[in-house]
Amino acid sequence: MLLESRKYLEDIRQAADRIQQFTKGKTLQDYTKDDLLRAGVERQFEIIGEALNKLTRLDSATASRISNYERIIAFRNILIHGYAIVDDQVVWDVVQNNLPVLLQDVKAMLK
Repeated sequence: MLLESRKYLEDIRQAADRIQQFTKGKTLQDYTKDDLLRAGVERQFEIIGEALNKLTRLDSATASRISNYERIIAFRNILIHGYAIVDDQVVWDVVQNNLPVLLQDVKAMLK
């Protein structure tokens, strides 16, 4: 694996860890009522998607080992370009159901 690929994977890991820290012990109701929390979570997802986008361009073989990497990049694009239509329930579902899978994939690749 290229050194730069590892850097992007580490960026993804750090952002995913931050999301988990930000949301630990929180509920969907907490999330929807806290502007700062939502902004922080969305920003970390933007970082994840951008790092994956760059990884795809640099090392598509490594990127393709991440489950649903194309959907993650698309999610980032929605957060940035479609910010007016972001659904808090969808973001929360991604935090609860998809983020742990991403984190598991990335940590395995970094070993």
